[in-house]
Amino acid sequence: MTRAEREHVERVKLLPCSVCDTGGGYSAPSEAHEIEQGMWWLSVALCAECHRGSVLGWHGQRRIWAIKKMTMLDALAVTIRRLMGY
Repeated sequence: MTRAEREHVERVKLLPCSVCDTGGGYSAPSEAHEIEQGMWWLSVALCAECHRGSVLGWHGQRRIWAIKKMTMLDALAVTIRRLMGY
């Protein structure tokens, strides 16, 4: 990971979850999920439950994703919009 990639990922982690809007900031940082392994510029801000939760999470049964009707690209779009300040 390059310095620029590390800085980008740290900015992503400060955002609220792109799926459920919880967390964000230094007190409750999000996790940065790479859409494709090693592609740090395509990191998505996710809370632990939306990322790794066994029922709700992306690496689980993805129920929150189905409820919100979101794909990983939808979550990436939210992350990018927030990084841009919109």
